[in-house]
Amino acid sequence: MDVRDTLEGMRRDVDAELGQLLACGGSRLFEALRYAVLGGGKRFRPLLLLSAGEAFGAGRALLLPYACAVELIHNFSLVHDDLPSLDNDDFRRGKPSCHKAFGEGPAVLAGDGLLALAFEVIARAPSPAGHTERKDAALREIAAAAGVRGMIEGQWMDISLRAGEADERVFTDLVRKKTGALIRASAAAGALIAGAPADGLAAVERYGDAVGLAFQLRDDLADAAQSGPPSGIDAVALFGRDGTRARLERCVSEAVAALDAGKVASPELRYLTREIGPGSGT
Repeated sequence: MDVRDTLEGMRRDVDAELGQLLACGGSRLFEALRYAVLGGGKRFRPLLLLSAGEAFGAGRALLLPYACAVELIHNFSLVHDDLPSLDNDDFRRGKPSCHKAFGEGPAVLAGDGLLALAFEVIARAPSPAGHTERKDAALREIAAAAGVRGMIEGQWMDISLRAGEADERVFTDLVRKKTGALIRASAAAGALIAGAPADGLAAVERYGDAVGLAFQLRDDLADAAQSGPPSGIDAVALFGRDGTRARLERCVSEAVAALDAGKVASPELRYLTREIGPGSGT
């Protein structure tokens, strides 16, 4: 099967599972949850988790709840990031952001609900047969990425720092927390659930670090192309377009090199990495 077909099959499975998870309530709250999650999105983080897990022999049915959990966490972060008190974005994925469609208070609660639901899904998820420690390890990885040393701290840095206070070290630290932490955790959790050997897990973690940074660099380039000169803590503002593109290329190369060094046989992970690269159009 072509790698694109494999990834599209994964994406359909994730969407179907998310639809079932969010179909269990008819209230306005669940309407907001479905609006936030089911109205688009590339499902990049679930695809990383599924691809990494399958590369080390785990079945998709075992991996799918964890993949949906990281997507719920990702969408929690988007709902909250769009709020007027944070990034103040009126649109998300081509439609009004959650707080514009439902109100600010309901959007706060919808984000809270998505985060809580994600960990409920993991709590109910099966453990690999005879290996409850693998589930525990994946849970710790995902929780750390979502928490005060990961996404939350990254968002704190984003709203606390002024553009002139950021250099490359600060920018990289911010991105590795706000954007990169959940990307890295998604890939690592898949490998952990599958029982990857230590060298394979280390390779996937290095891969996730590089991909997380590449993802933000690519987005900053795309934003600059659409919106003109950037402001705030942004790669293009710090490094210029050429410098950002060079760093993006380096991160993509580092991600592929990590897979090669760890002998991680996953056409899907390689394809997802190429899709982030300059000129990918994604």
